[in-house]
Amino acid sequence: MPKKILHYVNQFFAGVGGEDMADYKPEARAGSLGPGAQIAKLLADDAEVVATFICGDNFFATHQAEALSVFDKAMEEYKPDLIVAGPSFYAGRYGFACGHVAVRAAERFGVPTIGGMSVESPAVEMFREKMFIVETGDSARAMKHALEDMTNLARKLLRGETLRTAAEEGYFHRNRRKNFLYEENGGKRAVDMLMRKVKGEPFVSEYLQAVPEKVAAAPAVADLRKATIALLNTGGMVPAGNPDRIEGSAATKFGAYSMEGMPRLESGVIVSVHGGYDSTFSDADPNRIVPLDVLRELEREGRIGKVHEIFYSTVGTGASLLNGQAFGKSIAEMLQNAEVDAAIMVST
Repeated sequence: MPKKILHYVNQFFAGVGGEDMADYKPEARAGSLGPGAQIAKLLADDAEVVATFICGDNFFATHQAEALSVFDKAMEEYKPDLIVAGPSFYAGRYGFACGHVAVRAAERFGVPTIGGMSVESPAVEMFREKMFIVETGDSARAMKHALEDMTNLARKLLRGETLRTAAEEGYFHRNRRKNFLYEENGGKRAVDMLMRKVKGEPFVSEYLQAVPEKVAAAPAVADLRKATIALLNTGGMVPAGNPDRIEGSAATKFGAYSMEGMPRLESGVIVSVHGGYDSTFSDADPNRIVPLDVLRELEREGRIGKVHEIFYSTVGTGASLLNGQAFGKSIAEMLQNAEVDAAIMVST
């Protein structure tokens, strides 16, 4: 009897609509939908896509508990053996939702999940230990290969086959170690790797250890009473109309906006274009994300020297690491040129 798969897709891949339908409420439909049709075809000898769980990206981000409650009902009704989520490629909100679906399936129902994400998706680091995440390209252009790689791994899980290393199977390592039997002993393998390294030849270590980037803390500001303080944010705060067209997710740019002569930021004048959180409160009072009102008060009291009259803004959700590094370098150069002493970074 074929095993059963529940497939999770967002509103776009379900064919419901684009960003205009990102608040689409969760539902489960019998059978395959969107990419699920190809998943069903590739796994026809092993499994059946019995249902598709659909939820809009914004809805999941802002109503997670409600979305997961509907997901629970689908799990109870269809009793799948495996969850396939996405692929979500580079999409931040979609990847976030795929990860939370995987955690729910594992912790509440004991069912594994396979997803597909780009190496730059922020969800990879968040959820790699909770699910199998096959490495994909950064957009739906890579759909064909993504589905082939995901279903190859799915087939092995469904058949109960022993998996080899993450590198051999094509998924991001889950920070787990397994013992394997090799024909050559460890000493010879180690010497062989060393010789390849000495010769400049490629090799793969059997012991992978993540080495986080080390960033030295900046020295403390000697005297805040003489300091110029700037405001930065990843909450997507921009002038109404979004003149720089900063994207609501996976931003490719940042903006720099004047606050000169403003005692505070006014509702309706500065708004949020962030697509990953409920901006009701930040739109009602932009100072919650860009706290100009508080800094002006400190400035009047002489507790800081002055406020830098430009704030810098981008959208954090789905942000590429490479883009984020580029934004940071550009903004840092601007702050240095303006002789700013310190900056306050506000997120959401």
